[in-house]
Amino acid sequence: MADRTQYPHQVQVHPSSRYEGGMATLLPSKGPSTSQILAVVTLVPVGGVLLGLAGLTLLGTIIGLVVATPVFLLFSPVLVPAAITVALAVTGFLTSGAFGLTGLSSLSWIVNYFKQGRTTMEQLDYTKRRIQERAAEAAAQVGQKTKEAGQAIQSKAQETKESART
Repeated sequence: MADRTQYPHQVQVHPSSRYEGGMATLLPSKGPSTSQILAVVTLVPVGGVLLGLAGLTLLGTIIGLVVATPVFLLFSPVLVPAAITVALAVTGFLTSGAFGLTGLSSLSWIVNYFKQGRTTMEQLDYTKRRIQERAAEAAAQVGQKTKEAGQAIQSKAQETKESART
């Protein structure tokens, strides 16, 4: 136990990847997966339809306000139609905003999905390389220990053989 080496372990650091920069970091090196294609095929039309509905609702609300404002001014003593007009205008604006937010969040989700998909694959590749490097290092250490043990056994056998001769 006392004859162990007292030197600190040396660690070698090898960078696993280099920064390539430019458009290479934005575009994946492989084509999109089937799930990514299905996500785009389903979510882009949904987002587009919702954005279109938001625009149509906003346009209808503005036209309704333009038409209803003179009517409201002419018939200002009648409060019930005015309240209905205001309620419909507010409902139109809120509906337009809801459709717009839903469409934009769908498109934002698609962009984040692609970014995370590429990042996950890069992390898996990095982890796989690290495991292979660690396995190679462990195999080299086991080989070295085995070689040392074999040499020790061989030297003990020779000492025993020499002591038996004398």
